[in-house]
Amino acid sequence: MDSTDYFVPLGIKISLDNQIVYETSHVSTKTQIHHAISDDDGEHELIFEMFGKSPEHTQVDHTGAIVSDVLLSLGDVSVDEINLDQMLQSTKSNLTYCHDFNGTQSAIMDSFHGSMGCNGIVTWKFTTPIYLWLLENM
Repeated sequence: MDSTDYFVPLGIKISLDNQIVYETSHVSTKTQIHHAISDDDGEHELIFEMFGKSPEHTQVDHTGAIVSDVLLSLGDVSVDEINLDQMLQSTKSNLTYCHDFNGTQSAIMDSFHGSMGCNGIVTWKFTTPIYLWLLENM
């Protein structure tokens, strides 16, 4: 996980099956998170929740076009050294990104493409054994 601007205190909370795995109120450096997941048969939900961003963290020009913004990127996601980044950004990944444009619009359910630009929740639902899920979704 990384931020495009370490001076802006964007926070993130990561939960697996309703148990917090990692939480910080300020992503101030590129951070790797490692967590073991049981490979027993079952359904799982991994949640990335970004918080702390305000509309002032997005700069727009006189036409409303974004000229600078701060984002959190979720990358280098792997299972047993298999990088899942490309697959997690595909339509088969079951990732959803629910956000409300930092309070400026109604909440929407969006697809996820590797970066979080708004406070919100990215949800990844998968099953274990993970290798079966990988075979079905690659």
